[in-house]
Amino acid sequence: MWKRDQADTSSSPPRNPSTDTVPADRKWDKESIVDLGKSLMIKGELSGSEDLTLCGHMEGSITLSAHTLTIGAQADIKAEICAKTVVIIGAVTGNVTAGEKVEIRATGSVTGDIESPRLVIADGGGLCGRVQIPKPKPGPAAQKS
Repeated sequence: MWKRDQADTSSSPPRNPSTDTVPADRKWDKESIVDLGKSLMIKGELSGSEDLTLCGHMEGSITLSAHTLTIGAQADIKAEICAKTVVIIGAVTGNVTAGEKVEIRATGSVTGDIESPRLVIADGGGLCGRVQIPKPKPGPAAQKS
């Protein structure tokens, strides 16, 4: 914080860290992403209804059932994770459940079990645990046979 007499008087618009740090290759709207910084330490349950990027430390559980969770490069997450899509660039210790896909990038690592219909591990990515790929649920056409 600053004192009132030291307030920033520049004419540049205020920066929004949640959108300024988003990589340009993201396919979704930058305004719908929450970015929790690398100095943050969260203990407990985290849930939400929007895409989320975690760059700090987390212990507990994370639930984003219909959204994407991105674990940033500097993140150290010790949590049970449940999300539609999980992109891991940092370190995760705990089980990961995804409705669509888990992607472990070159600098990412998971110590725990993964359950997801799709799993992508880049060269250099690490996984120590079991992988379970659930059988696809039969669609309406398959049930009529």
